[in-house]
Amino acid sequence: MPRRTRDPARPGRWALLRLTLRDQRRNLVIGTVAGLVWMAGRVTVPILIRFGIDRGIGDDQHVWFWAGLVALTGLFVGIATAFRRYLAFREARWTETKLRERLFGHIMSLHIGYHDRAQTGQLMSRSSSDLQQIQAFVVMIPITLSNLAMILTVTVILFLTNPLLAFVALLPLPIVNLAGRRFSQEIHPAVQAVQAEQAQLATVVEETVGGIRVVKGFGSEDVQAAKLLTEADDIRRVSIQAARIRAKFLPAIELLPQLGLIAVLGLGGKQVIDGDLTLGQLVQFNFYVALLVSPLRMLGMAIAWAQRAAAAIERVDEVLDTVPEVADPAGPRALPTAGALGAVRFRDITFGYDAQSPVLDGFDLDLMAGESVALVGGTGSGKSTVARLLIRFYDIQRGSIEIDGVDIGDLTLHDLRRAVGIVFEDTLLFHDSVSANIAFAHPGTDHATVERAARLAGAHDFIMGLPEAYDTLLGERGYSLSGGQRQRIAIARAILADPRILVLDDATSAVDPSKEHEIRTAMSTVMAGRTTIVIAHRPGTIALAAKVVLLDEGRVVAAGTHDGLLATEPRYREVLAAMDAPETAGRPAGGAR
Repeated sequence: MPRRTRDPARPGRWALLRLTLRDQRRNLVIGTVAGLVWMAGRVTVPILIRFGIDRGIGDDQHVWFWAGLVALTGLFVGIATAFRRYLAFREARWTETKLRERLFGHIMSLHIGYHDRAQTGQLMSRSSSDLQQIQAFVVMIPITLSNLAMILTVTVILFLTNPLLAFVALLPLPIVNLAGRRFSQEIHPAVQAVQAEQAQLATVVEETVGGIRVVKGFGSEDVQAAKLLTEADDIRRVSIQAARIRAKFLPAIELLPQLGLIAVLGLGGKQVIDGDLTLGQLVQFNFYVALLVSPLRMLGMAIAWAQRAAAAIERVDEVLDTVPEVADPAGPRALPTAGALGAVRFRDITFGYDAQSPVLDGFDLDLMAGESVALVGGTGSGKSTVARLLIRFYDIQRGSIEIDGVDIGDLTLHDLRRAVGIVFEDTLLFHDSVSANIAFAHPGTDHATVERAARLAGAHDFIMGLPEAYDTLLGERGYSLSGGQRQRIAIARAILADPRILVLDDATSAVDPSKEHEIRTAMSTVMAGRTTIVIAHRPGTIALAAKVVLLDEGRVVAAGTHDGLLATEPRYREVLAAMDAPETAGRPAGGAR
């Protein structure tokens, strides 16, 4: 995971869970009360059995009376058990849901720089398996409290019944406690290692599935399979290590109480023979000792779940603890809504993804409302960086960017990104209908508006040729469509969003040159009367803009019309020649473009 900036106001890992549980404390208390009722029923059964033996044996009427009471108590315990478990699981799922919503919302709020460095598989693991570990621990809270109450209650009853037998029966418990503490210390790092390796495995799977075309295109299935095997072996190795720790401690935690039971049978049996103890009391005593075994074993499980939850909470908190470097201002301003809208001003911009290596250095650019400009430059000149800074994917290190006279740092991110629409080079369509993809910025838009945007983008005709037209469900990332079709849907999405400023970030690079004119026609329609920044490599796309700006080493070195720069700027001709070379390489001489 990327390095994080800690928020000093945020609580620690257990405080995170405590604050989450605070909102559901009423139901957790109810669940705990149900657990105490369950405990009372369980504790009552041995007493009834004792009376049934001591007072009922030899009298059929009394035997059936006590047997009936035991049966009724058992029914009572069963109902309490169901209620206790239902409440425990309901509250645990609620906790998981609230944490997942909070984590997902925070992940979406984090700046692009964080996502540039974060592994998707790691974030997926924190949003799924880690939250499931926390959920499993929350389930144990009311159950563990009722088990603790049973241990204390049974211990008191044992000492009141026969102090000597109670002492013998409970003698192993301090050793059980010591073993439990040692187990807790050793299992925590092992469990943390397992969860970290699971996240690594998730990363490999996510990258392989997401990049399946690259994997298959290069015939690298074996390479990815080898990576998966490595991660799977790592999970097996650390899981076996954790299993060894459990195998070392859990049998002792379970066995030691049984030793007390054996001692009780020996000493208690002798006391019955000597007449110091009734048979019913001995049976009751053994029942109580046996009742201790399960709660003690559950305590061992609770310790294990607590350690897993601790590791999971730490990993979740690592994400929640990250402060977004790009955030809404404390006192946001609003963009003007009257007059000519869409003016953009870049003033003395300095920015680098690494602060020591600026991509833009002294960048200046003014766009009047409704003006279109094409940014042209060699690889690494900062063209796409300009677009990313305009929508505050990153914050500049020096200078200012204004839209209609308002510094973008004074706008909420929502308002800014509604004002600036962008069509990316790598078009992402979601696994949803064509209509939903076009209306992505405004869900619920009526069909007529969606169709109008599609017509303006030149997408309506091919959409109507799809199996279910606008209701056709697109496959993963929209790969069931051609590059040009995906790009036209992306343009339609930008039209429907109706931004005052449009950025076309190399929007024709993935389109076959023979179809490029169709995309350019759609782009011209969208650009009409709208402030537009075109980041382009192809002369035909550059020509869509009224003004061309040449970037070199992070600053504007020339500006003018396409034809004017061709005639006067050698560097402009060099950049265009370098851009054109990859397209013409390998094409027969004189071949049509």
